[in-house]
Amino acid sequence: MFRRIMLFMVTNVLVLVTISIVTSLLGVNKYLSGTGLNYGMLLAFCAIWGMGGAFISLLLSKLMAKWFMGVKVIDPQEPGDYGDLVQRVHRLAEKAGLDKMPEVAYYESPEINAFATGPSRRNSLVAVSTGLLAAMDRSEVDGVLAHEVAHIANGDMVTMTLIQGVVNAFVMFFARVIAFAIGQVLRGRDDEGPGLSGLVQMLVTIVLEILFSILGSMVVAWFSRWREYRADAGGARFAGRSSMISALEKLQQTVDRANEPEAAKAMMSLKISGKPSGIMALFSTHPPLAQRIEALKNSREV
Repeated sequence: MFRRIMLFMVTNVLVLVTISIVTSLLGVNKYLSGTGLNYGMLLAFCAIWGMGGAFISLLLSKLMAKWFMGVKVIDPQEPGDYGDLVQRVHRLAEKAGLDKMPEVAYYESPEINAFATGPSRRNSLVAVSTGLLAAMDRSEVDGVLAHEVAHIANGDMVTMTLIQGVVNAFVMFFARVIAFAIGQVLRGRDDEGPGLSGLVQMLVTIVLEILFSILGSMVVAWFSRWREYRADAGGARFAGRSSMISALEKLQQTVDRANEPEAAKAMMSLKISGKPSGIMALFSTHPPLAQRIEALKNSREV
């Protein structure tokens, strides 16, 4: 655990240092001068910080999964159930039109979980938990695997990163523009000099970034919900509608039985536990399971 925490901290420090060096070399960190705000330079600064961190994380996503989650990549030639799991993922990947097979892995965890990660369709990984393999039958596991393969085929990891990066960039940009305008108004009224207004400007920037980040997360969450429906449809095409529906129904049964807090808060790749309502539903990254099942049953796609 300590090793994973240290790796996480070192990774984030390296990302921050890398982006700081890039913005310094390009000179876009000097967007504020005595003559005012350079909007073009500020936009470039925010784009590098907002999208740079997101894409660096994407590039490191497979490595981070192996470091932080203890994911163990399976040798395609391995005999037994794990070797068979690789072959099943590869068959689904071929149906999805992937020209480079994803790595297949598992990790020790009681929760029913699976995820796909990687920087591109040609450099991806599908991982499942031992809890999922124990809880589902072969057909249901195929539905889960097909759902994750669909995420890869749809390019969801890249698209999600792009959307998050754009949101991050605009959050930083508008927070600084508005804070600068407020600072200018206060500076005009401050006979003592720019000290107080400068402090207020910094505090306003922080508050606005928090507020805009909350609003931006609604946009990201909306896209995430939409891509889950699309991945469900892809899973139904690659593994069969019955397998995809059975997998979702098994998850629904698991949720219905999860009365203990620890079980109820488990995060799953096909859904996130709980039934958010009202405004909290806007922040949910996964649609309710009942709606996903209904969407598949009503779909005209085979």
